[in-house]
Amino acid sequence: MDYRKDFLVKPGKKLKLSDFDPAYHGSHESKEQASNDLGHYREKISTLQRTQYGDGSKALLIVLQGIDGAGKDGTCWHVISAMDPQGVKVTGFKQPTPAERARDFLWRVHAHAPQKGEIAIFNRSHYEDVLIARGHSLVPAHVWKARYEFINNWERLLYADNHTTIIKFFLYISKEEQLERFKQRLDDPARQWKISTNDYIERRFWDDYIHAFEAALNNCSTTYAPWYVIPANHKWFRNLSVSQIIADTLEELDPHWPKPTVDIDEVRRLYHSAAERETGTKT
Repeated sequence: MDYRKDFLVKPGKKLKLSDFDPAYHGSHESKEQASNDLGHYREKISTLQRTQYGDGSKALLIVLQGIDGAGKDGTCWHVISAMDPQGVKVTGFKQPTPAERARDFLWRVHAHAPQKGEIAIFNRSHYEDVLIARGHSLVPAHVWKARYEFINNWERLLYADNHTTIIKFFLYISKEEQLERFKQRLDDPARQWKISTNDYIERRFWDDYIHAFEAALNNCSTTYAPWYVIPANHKWFRNLSVSQIIADTLEELDPHWPKPTVDIDEVRRLYHSAAERETGTKT
């Protein structure tokens, strides 16, 4: 399957999330069945990411958004573990600080955009300012409505001025799956640190958030920074589909190892000379 095609939010088209099945899992019936394909795409990501880092001519920004419990942290882990940490950075965007609130809403994200050769992953992002801000009426409607255009222009700037490809994932889970994941946090000591009473309060705003996500997807999926809706009830399928899209995107960037900056024949001569001198044998 081509998940880039299947899960793409087509620019100019209006989607309803109710048309998507968050429990969809493609042709695979289990994590075990998907493991070979996942391993293939993770290996592909690993090779291409290292090559892109060496190439140093293009950048990739990966945006992860989803309602609480959708698996942004888990996706981050599975994406990063396939990459060389040298060329990757992850930024999580929480509640804005006073200094951030005193500036324009894009100020805090711009400094974390990737430089050429890098991959940057945003765990939450600039879209919080048209999601949380809208859902909780933190700013007037005319303010958050204007932000869609600001976001599109900022993403266009990264694409046009710094050769930054942007791919954005909305991790879509059902309301029932969210509640089950909250229960898993309660039962697992390794996850209890993630528990917040606010998680249950926010569930009251589920429908408001769905409408806010739909508006962000519909207004801000562009040819240069597309959105993908990822069915995420099954964590293994979420990881598989995200990995395929990232691998295929990196392949399309067509990175190449840079040419050496030294005379390889001369360096080879120096190597043989040093080896003969230090070992007493010719190489």
